Amino acid sequence: MGQQETQETADVDEVFRVETHGIDPIPDDERHGSAKDLFWLWFGSNLTFTYVINGALAVAFGLSFWQATAVVVLSALSFFAISAAGLSGIRTGTATLVISRAAFGVRGNWPAGVLNWVVSIGYTIVNTVVGTLALELLLAETGLVGGTPARALALAVTLALTFAVTLWGHATVQFAERWAAYVLAAGFGALLVFVLPGADTSAPTAAAGLSGWSLAFVVMLAGPFSYLPMPADYTRYLPRTTSLKSITWSGALGGIVSSVALGIAGVAAATQTDMTDAVAGAEGLLPGWFQPLFLFLVLGGSVTNSIITLYSSSLNLQVLGIPWSRARALAISAAVTAVGSLAALFLTDFTTSLLSFLSLLIIVFAPWGGVFLADMLLRRCRYDAEALHAGEAGAYWYRAGYHPAGMVALLSGLVFAALTCDSELWTGPLVAPLGGADLTLLGSVVSGLVYWALARRRVPAYAPAA
Repeated sequence: MGQQETQETADVDEVFRVETHGIDPIPDDERHGSAKDLFWLWFGSNLTFTYVINGALAVAFGLSFWQATAVVVLSALSFFAISAAGLSGIRTGTATLVISRAAFGVRGNWPAGVLNWVVSIGYTIVNTVVGTLALELLLAETGLVGGTPARALALAVTLALTFAVTLWGHATVQFAERWAAYVLAAGFGALLVFVLPGADTSAPTAAAGLSGWSLAFVVMLAGPFSYLPMPADYTRYLPRTTSLKSITWSGALGGIVSSVALGIAGVAAATQTDMTDAVAGAEGLLPGWFQPLFLFLVLGGSVTNSIITLYSSSLNLQVLGIPWSRARALAISAAVTAVGSLAALFLTDFTTSLLSFLSLLIIVFAPWGGVFLADMLLRRCRYDAEALHAGEAGAYWYRAGYHPAGMVALLSGLVFAALTCDSELWTGPLVAPLGGADLTLLGSVVSGLVYWALARRRVPAYAPAA
């Protein structure tokens, strides 16, 4: 398929030096770092205002403060699975969407790669828009510039911050996430102190019902689930001796702490004020002197989250066969993000449509994640790293490039998710009989079980040569 899977020049993964590795396997002598780096990566990248919005939505679905808080905490536990999936990167030295060729076949993996690129760009656009609106409001409040020029300047600054860090690559991404985490954690900690004491912890007048609970879980789990195609991207430089336990706990704690804290802040805010416009609603609960700092926090959190999704999108394009280096492939993702962000900011209702579209994509990624994780467990996370890049000559070509078990399992999960999805763009025929429940996420369980049933006797764990 013409993938560029060889490095052009010798690479040293250093801060503020453009990374030359892409999806080619990272040699052992270039591996470095430790599991604790993953804590800062997932902690910093999840200090995003999106979780405040998600927490507020849980209340909007009819849940009480304590019920919504339970959803926030339980959903965050999914970061254990996300973080554990990073072991595949340590074992193979390559990106997640290369490793998933083992589950779906080289050609069967391509559609998921396309959809993952679309969803990663979509989330980057959403984060860019949120950060731009916060910076625009800050510029307007300071009186420096207003109207369309303010919005255009805010967008340019937000895109520049995101693109610059991502262009440098892996080491700079980790460096930026860590140092941004120090600042953002202090700021969002203050936000929690201001918002939490006024929370209304009384029970709502009417029960949320099964529909409210299921929608709240879908919203809160959408964030962690969106990372499923990414964990190996950030573990592939770690030494092979790094343990599963260490990466699981380090990465999971990072994601859990930040997502839970901000999710609860959103829950608390929604019990006190109208959060239809989440930024304005939360800002109104803060003292005047803190409001400009709050807008900087929204901007910073948007940028840190966009950085890791945009970085993975450049690797994603190489998986799809773009014959360019990671840095050059990044230009495609950056350009599409810029165009999409312009449309979202200057075209009526574009943002609403985009968010609805992204919510629909979980129909694909819940089943995809179920197959990928089931395959990883069956193989005990041991892969033939060379075969992942070998195309027709490799063990993962299967039948004409497709793995029948993976494709059947994925299709089964897709059908279940489509039948039980409750989205603005699509409502499955089983939603009404189920009392309005949205069971889209269970598509991952269905696809995982089907894959296990079909492949458990045919997918042996690969044993590398001594």
